[in-house]
Amino acid sequence: MNKSDLITKIAEKHQISQKKAESIVSLLFTRMASTLEENGRVEIRGFGAFMVKEYPGYTGRNPKTGETIRVHPKRLPIWRTGTDLKNRVDMAPA
Repeated sequence: MNKSDLITKIAEKHQISQKKAESIVSLLFTRMASTLEENGRVEIRGFGAFMVKEYPGYTGRNPKTGETIRVHPKRLPIWRTGTDLKNRVDMAPA
């Protein structure tokens, strides 16, 4: 499923226009992204959670040239699957 599939499903299920469903989905994703930008956590009970993990900088090596390089600290979003979702996927027929 991609974003346009999600918009279509929401529009069909709730009998609203594609435009209205698109604005709802866009609002949801925009709000989730801004929460993560602010170092917040987005948790959807039974589904999972997005959070930001900070990685320290370190000295690395370019595998092609062998040259030592400095890798800067970074913040990346990570995903943790909720227990309910994990169980549903595990029990689903293959």
